[in-house]
Amino acid sequence: MSTTMANISASQVKELREKTGAPMMDCKQALTEAKGNLEDAVVILRKKGVSVAAKKATRVTSEGSVAQYIHAGGKIGVLVEVNCESDFVARTDDFKELTHDIAMHIAASDPKYVRKEDVTEADFKREKEIYLDQAIKSGKPAHIAEKMVAGKMEKFYEEVCLLEQPFIKDQTMNISQLIAAKVGKLGENIAVRRFARFKVGEATATVAFTAAKPDEGEAAAPAK
Repeated sequence: MSTTMANISASQVKELREKTGAPMMDCKQALTEAKGNLEDAVVILRKKGVSVAAKKATRVTSEGSVAQYIHAGGKIGVLVEVNCESDFVARTDDFKELTHDIAMHIAASDPKYVRKEDVTEADFKREKEIYLDQAIKSGKPAHIAEKMVAGKMEKFYEEVCLLEQPFIKDQTMNISQLIAAKVGKLGENIAVRRFARFKVGEATATVAFTAAKPDEGEAAAPAK
């Protein structure tokens, strides 16, 4: 029997909505396309969210809010500015939930940059040289060494860049995909502007910001 919207149960839709936060009709359509398979439907919705986010990525984000998160015990504190297009969206529960989740994630994962495009040239060159030296010393041919370095640099970005890190509450998605899902639901461009993370006993704080200005939108710079 073919899967149609009529075959999709309310409980399936409810479960998918709780997992992704997507609108009801989007959940029904995704479940129909996935022939009722929940995990496949999640992937479909995430791809849709990423696609919607990409289309809105150049739209100006001059509104938003600053969220804070203090880790239990008061040893770690985070401030993060997340921008959107309108004050209306900034006041929604969905946007507030997103900013809280991002602040909590920063507290737990300690990223050093917002995006991979923000990694300094010095850090990029240092890491690449280290990985290339390791690959060459292992006896790999030059073309294989370059591929190994590329793979290790992606892992490096995943470790130090907020948007590339797996979300601490759901390791199947990264922070960029988490934001994309909210963009798909709220219909506005959303971008992390900057953050600061403080830890008791450390002489300096981690402070990171994007290179783009609020009136320039969020067009991504060429990847390194």
